[in-house]
Amino acid sequence: MNISRIVDKAYEDKSFGELGDAPIDALKGVHAKDAELLKQAFNVTTIREFANLKFVKWATAIAALADEAGAEKDRAEETLLDDGLEMTFPSSDPVSVASSITRIEVAPDMVPARSDHQNSKAAKTARK
Repeated sequence: MNISRIVDKAYEDKSFGELGDAPIDALKGVHAKDAELLKQAFNVTTIREFANLKFVKWATAIAALADEAGAEKDRAEETLLDDGLEMTFPSSDPVSVASSITRIEVAPDMVPARSDHQNSKAAKTARK
């Protein structure tokens, strides 16, 4: 992380310990008036106090959980799509093409899906 992107120029050469004790307006984009308003509202004056503010921690936790919930939903939807695709085109039945075959002369015999489907044993067990 380039520290010059998040703190004012006067604080670029400070250690993290010193930055923790620095005033809130040492953060880029936070002006002295903003820092004064934060002091009035929450009685915080340093970057460390601001970071440890329970409202900041709550907001951070909610945002992280919301992001994870969105990612979990995406994973669930992707799994459902993968399962649906697998049932339509089972990967256990790969299509192979040899250069000597140009077309199918005779259609293969169709087996009953009820007895030959990849999950037929599970379906039989569930019915019992």
